[in-house]
Amino acid sequence: MRSKKIQRLAGMLEVLVALALAVNILAVLMVPAFVLTDPDHFLNGAWKMLERLLHPGEDDVAAAGWAGLFLGWFFALPDIVTLREADTAGLMLFFGGCGLCTAVILRQAWDILAGIRRGQPFRMDNARAMARAAVCCWVIAGLALVRCLWGLRLGDLSPLFTRNALFIPVFFTGGLLCMVMSALFRQAAELKEDRDLTI
Repeated sequence: MRSKKIQRLAGMLEVLVALALAVNILAVLMVPAFVLTDPDHFLNGAWKMLERLLHPGEDDVAAAGWAGLFLGWFFALPDIVTLREADTAGLMLFFGGCGLCTAVILRQAWDILAGIRRGQPFRMDNARAMARAAVCCWVIAGLALVRCLWGLRLGDLSPLFTRNALFIPVFFTGGLLCMVMSALFRQAAELKEDRDLTI
């Protein structure tokens, strides 16, 4: 009875993770448009861009805005490759890299929840999924560290007091926790395999 409840809960969580993954992928596609709208404030740029698209003015061409929103990476690629606008390109790479890593983490969570829903939580696949999530957490922490160091290059200490600086310890610790969970899943899978062979 209890395992059925856990499997139902895993099924509901699986749906929520799938929705979060879809939203995350959409957000990654929109990163260049948001950054180019307001390079100094990412969320402000996102708000301005979406406001213009949802409430276009008399002279705005809404179709062009929607196309630009999803084709932004193609427009931004020359700036990223040549580092013509180094700060803007770095910001796009940071948010794009973090978004891709987050998508991988969500995908790993979805795979683990699918295994739990099927009644097979202790498998080597889940241990590997947790290890992949740990690596992605460390990549995000590394990207945040590089962005922080990039901000410090002019001798300004303000990047140390931003949300970006908070990403470093949070995602580094998250990676450590994922590795611990990976080791636990691996140990449980080995014990289950030994027990199945003994029987």
